Amino acid sequence: MFNSYFFVILHPNSIGLMRKLNIFILLTALLVIQGAAAQTIRQNTQEVLKNYTDSIVVLRHQLDSIQQVNDSLRQETLTDGRYYRLFAPATFYHSGANKSLSLHPETGDEVTDAIDEAMMSLYMRRPDLIRNTESHLNQVGSVREDVNQEVKQNVEMVEHVEPLPDEPEVVPVGIVITKPNFWKFKGDGFLQFLQNYVSDNWYKGGESNYSAVSAVTLELNYNDKDKYLFENKLEMKLGFQTSRSDTVHKFKTNNDLLRLTSKLDMRAYHKWYYSLQLLAVTQFAKGYKANDKFVYSDFFSPFDLNIGIGMEYKVNAMKGRLTGTLNFLPLTYNLRYVGRSALFDANGTKGKHALREFGPQFTGDIKWTIIDQIIWKSRLYAYTSYHRALIEWENQIEFKVTKYISANVFLYPRFDDAAIRDDNSGYWQFMEYSSLGLSYSF
Repeated sequence: MFNSYFFVILHPNSIGLMRKLNIFILLTALLVIQGAAAQTIRQNTQEVLKNYTDSIVVLRHQLDSIQQVNDSLRQETLTDGRYYRLFAPATFYHSGANKSLSLHPETGDEVTDAIDEAMMSLYMRRPDLIRNTESHLNQVGSVREDVNQEVKQNVEMVEHVEPLPDEPEVVPVGIVITKPNFWKFKGDGFLQFLQNYVSDNWYKGGESNYSAVSAVTLELNYNDKDKYLFENKLEMKLGFQTSRSDTVHKFKTNNDLLRLTSKLDMRAYHKWYYSLQLLAVTQFAKGYKANDKFVYSDFFSPFDLNIGIGMEYKVNAMKGRLTGTLNFLPLTYNLRYVGRSALFDANGTKGKHALREFGPQFTGDIKWTIIDQIIWKSRLYAYTSYHRALIEWENQIEFKVTKYISANVFLYPRFDDAAIRDDNSGYWQFMEYSSLGLSYSF
């Protein structure tokens, strides 16, 4: 084998073969080197493209986050110079690093903070893309000091729209300001009847009778919703009855009242008021008893006038179902006048037309709406001059059948030690009636 190889090398015909072999080896080496270089170039190109794609994706995420923040801050589209950091060559800015490394960072507006956060994310993930710094830019004088200020551009939008229709000229409208009305007027009334028929041969006896009663209450009140109240109430009641056993009178009154109550109140604290009250009471017609011509009462016989000063408490409970007033008057001037001389003793004026006294007085006026169809109105009046005492307790229970039909039960106990003492009841007096009829409120 060695001899054969030596022969090939030395033999003259082998020189051409060697040349061909060398050329083949050289071409093979060149092809190998070119393939390796091409593969290296291809890998470098792919890496550059990947880096560029990654940077574009990062910038896109940054832009999306900034856009969301910017859209939440304002509806209109604004050109803001603060966004230049996201589009300029990647640069290291100090503001984001200062906020991240400081124990007490100074935050700006939401847009600036979002841009700093996006740039810090880029610094941490792709530091190889950072080619410049803020300090270097400051040295060459290319960074402006007002870059963190929002720049608003006045952009006029022009759209092609349909021409507006001709509209009539706007006529000036006068503004009328009305003064609040603190006065309030209200009232209610009823007209009711009671009839009882008994035949002459009724096995239990008795007699037929007819009765009617009417009442009207009017109120005129002033309330400035702040400090002062001026309340006025006029109460009028008049009722008649007939009976076969009374041969002297065709009609007799069974209910007769004319009463005016006026109060001037000034708020003291919460529901308490300083109060000045005037109370005047008399009746309309003459009062008789069956088969008796003697007049037991009349217009201005008696007449009571009370003027007092004190405190008043406004009641409002049970979610507005219990309302009213409690009036405490420690100092009251009372004038009782009797026009008929025959009634001096019955009204305690001591043989004179007028009796003047001083003393304390209490008035409680309550309205309780038990249910929408049942209402209880109660008035308790007490006065004493330390020589005589007067107590009146009026109770009216109203049953509403419909809006315009109602029934009433009236209970009225009274104590007056200035009147003539009765052997059975003493100084106590009592009246009761019930009726059914029409009612109306306004």
